[in-house]
Amino acid sequence: MPKLKSSDYKVYSKFIENLAKKLTKFYYLKLNKPFKVSNKLRGKGYDPVTSADKAFEKFIRKEIKKNFPNHQLIGEEFGHKKSKSDYSWIIDPIDGTRSFVIGNPTWSNLISLNYKGVPVLGLANFPILKKYYFNSSNKSSYIFEYGRKKKIKVNSRATFSNMKMSAAFHGNLSLKQQKKIPQILKRMQFPCADALSYSHFAEGKVDVVLQCSNKVWDIHPLIPIIKAAGGIVTTWNNDNPIKAGNIICSSNKSIHNKVLKILKPVSK
Repeated sequence: MPKLKSSDYKVYSKFIENLAKKLTKFYYLKLNKPFKVSNKLRGKGYDPVTSADKAFEKFIRKEIKKNFPNHQLIGEEFGHKKSKSDYSWIIDPIDGTRSFVIGNPTWSNLISLNYKGVPVLGLANFPILKKYYFNSSNKSSYIFEYGRKKKIKVNSRATFSNMKMSAAFHGNLSLKQQKKIPQILKRMQFPCADALSYSHFAEGKVDVVLQCSNKVWDIHPLIPIIKAAGGIVTTWNNDNPIKAGNIICSSNKSIHNKVLKILKPVSK
């Protein structure tokens, strides 16, 4: 698996930390006001996008281009800017747009730096909550909150019997399918709130997170944060999470294997 040099980690993690602070400031200066909402699916469902999503992505692209002009850019709203660089930035300007639309504070800016297609650095910035999560290497993840940076780790001592599970199917698992996994339904006792659930997992507050239908910009920024905090993250059929889709992350291998086994009837 491709890895960055420690000196590169230092440069890029410093950039994403500065970017997190700029994004929160940008929100309060420019975007904390009425916004326009449109539906990408136009009558075939509901997938909202707002004027704030587009403004955030333009701002992020401008900051990356200013500092790393040759890098590739892949954003949810404005597509792929290709180059020959091994580095690409994956951008979800507002993860949790539905939350944003109704005033739920769990929405975030998600950004990852991928090297040769592999996410190596991630940022989950929560402007309303005034905190952000990031990793500075493949072994160190942090939360920045209340003006302080604190290293975070998953709760590796959790067991299957006492685990805290956060899960959401996002309308992608039928009632018939859900009936095939009663043990999961029984254990879905903790709220699932967009990328904040994955962030709480990396912080050790929950022990398992299950979500359906993640896109690459939903999960790539969180993969390096989760892994550097000691977590395990795969698809529901135990494939590479880089492929996105249905995602599970667990705080240890024992829990992960047991939950994967329970999910088998709906993971094909």
